Amino acid sequence: MRGPYRPVTYAVAALAVFAALFIVGGVTGWWAPAANEQAIGEMSRWCERVRGGIMREPINTLGNLGFVVAGLAMFLMLARDTKQGRAQTNRFIGNQPIALLYASASLFLGPGSMLMHGSHTFFGAWIDNVSMVAYILVPLLFNLMALGRWRDRSFFVAYGTVLAAYAGAYWVFGSDLGIGLDLFGVLIALWIISEVLYRFWSPMLRPLSGLVGFAVAFVFGVTPLVMLKDIGRYWWVVLFWLPALFAKLPTESRRTYTPWYWAGFASFLIAYAIWTTGTNEHHLCNPDSVVQAHAIWHLLTAFATWCFFMFLRTGRPKASNHARGFVRT
Repeated sequence: MRGPYRPVTYAVAALAVFAALFIVGGVTGWWAPAANEQAIGEMSRWCERVRGGIMREPINTLGNLGFVVAGLAMFLMLARDTKQGRAQTNRFIGNQPIALLYASASLFLGPGSMLMHGSHTFFGAWIDNVSMVAYILVPLLFNLMALGRWRDRSFFVAYGTVLAAYAGAYWVFGSDLGIGLDLFGVLIALWIISEVLYRFWSPMLRPLSGLVGFAVAFVFGVTPLVMLKDIGRYWWVVLFWLPALFAKLPTESRRTYTPWYWAGFASFLIAYAIWTTGTNEHHLCNPDSVVQAHAIWHLLTAFATWCFFMFLRTGRPKASNHARGFVRT
């Protein structure tokens, strides 16, 4: 295919290369497992019994096909936008760089997690976590771009710098980067904070916006009291005010939150609740079941990436800005 569908062909080609390398890795027995992974025949950390074939956790691995389907669907929708010549007043309509980056990051979540569950190697865990940060950075930085009036170049420089720094620090120091920081979890909070600023920006809200981070942490089981009592462990709460530093002005666009934002939010929360049951320590764990909670987590979070993609496509110039001329959102 040529023209509008060229990014689709690149995505399919990348998946084909990954599939070939994955099969080769599995057939050759992968390599030394990570220190925190269980032996063949035992229950894995994510409940499923560890196999000796091409995939250490077959069901949890294949559950990541949801991300592949979602990502390819995004590429196809963007290609169709371009083919139909839709007016590009939104950076998530048509084959535009940020939209293609979002689709790529959503697609990358699949192979990234497949390597972790399929190989049980440190490299698999590393690429899995890199893929998660690669995804969540897109909507966060896109909001900061709108609030701070960044140019596209600033967006991509910030994206590449943060992702490269995280990948390097994880490889050298491990999952907490040597400083007790779960960056993916913190970035989820920062994205939600930035979304509040995007929707409700005011001079008064900026210094208060960091408090939203405590509400997000509470949803995931960490109360403000616990964090304040052990501030040495939860030092990263200071990052909750990071979006406010960039939110200098209200955005020039608006978004429609119903149904897609709330559908994505609900899907992720349900997925998280199911995720908590999908460990080898949970009483509901059945390592030999064909239905694995962690695989369901993958499918529901893949659906969430699609919902947020559709949500971001609802961005439109505010009436006052639209009257003055063309504004891209």
